[in-house]
Amino acid sequence: MKKLDIKVAFITRSTLYSVPGGDTVQVRETARHLHDMGIKAEIKLADEYIEYDRYNLLHFFNLTRPADILYHSKKAQKPFVVSTILCNYSEYDKHHRGRIGKFFSLLPGDHIEYLKTLARWAKGSDHLASSEYLWRGQRNSIIRVLKNSAMILPNSASEYRRVTQTYPCDAKYAVVPNGIDANLFKRNCSAVKDYNLVLCVARIEGIKNQLNLIRAINNTRFNLVLIGSHAPNQKTYYNECRRIAAANITFIDHIPQPELVSYYQQAKVHILPSWFETTGLSSLEAAAMGCNIVITDKGDAKEYFGNHAFYCNPGEPESILGAVVKASRSKYNEALNETIQKKYTWKQAALETYKAYQNINL
Repeated sequence: MKKLDIKVAFITRSTLYSVPGGDTVQVRETARHLHDMGIKAEIKLADEYIEYDRYNLLHFFNLTRPADILYHSKKAQKPFVVSTILCNYSEYDKHHRGRIGKFFSLLPGDHIEYLKTLARWAKGSDHLASSEYLWRGQRNSIIRVLKNSAMILPNSASEYRRVTQTYPCDAKYAVVPNGIDANLFKRNCSAVKDYNLVLCVARIEGIKNQLNLIRAINNTRFNLVLIGSHAPNQKTYYNECRRIAAANITFIDHIPQPELVSYYQQAKVHILPSWFETTGLSSLEAAAMGCNIVITDKGDAKEYFGNHAFYCNPGEPESILGAVVKASRSKYNEALNETIQKKYTWKQAALETYKAYQNINL
């Protein structure tokens, strides 16, 4: 493996720190482990001034935010790669958002994302990066990004197939898996699990489906702990979750990753009943800590968890509860832990990123 001597700008959404999510962890951990390999990777927010001449390569995150990529790639005139993180919000937007969902149901998914982007700009919760995006639209902007990229880095082969099926392109690609911090999330085999404790670590928002999760667990033998703050534009959704929650539901705001360890260690079950997941970082972390995993049957997660997880239909509280009951009664799957330690760590993700960089003409 040839030695690289390059400097990379990780260019991310402007709200990476103010509205933390899975991509926040992915960006930070990948940069940290690349640094350990001798690659200088600096994290830059999309609304920052960036001295492009300092870098050999630009690395963008979130294909669904093409305006940022169009703007910076055009100004920089540098080779760039994209970690696609292509999440499909269309089912939730069209069928589970009340009155506005009826309007969205008439539109293709890219039109919905375009309108949501304009709404964020109008409210001042995000910045207008590229006027080119306004006339190209969401779909054509994404196709333009894919055409001009040196390589795309999906989190799974499943995600790559979705990208190319949705946006026909011949972009080079390398699968770079999501992972865990193996030094932080270490399972204590002697710890006693609470078979009634169910954990859900995720930002509270409609796509994560906490509302149906609460409906499923309300007034059962389980104690559900929801860890995460609400998304900025989802206060109404959060309030509804609080309103319907029974006494066996607990809410905890977003906490740093080291503080999650004790919760993962205690819980028997961790659940992400989302309307869509590319991976679900907290599912990987919880599984490494000895939790049985309940996950959505929609998205790319099956490529990570295979038969080692319990799947639920996010639209049916009965399905959610049934999967939780099965997970709580089942023995922990050691094979899943072995798979995570071998394939799904941030060190491994950084290594695959490093290999991808080697295949780019710089």
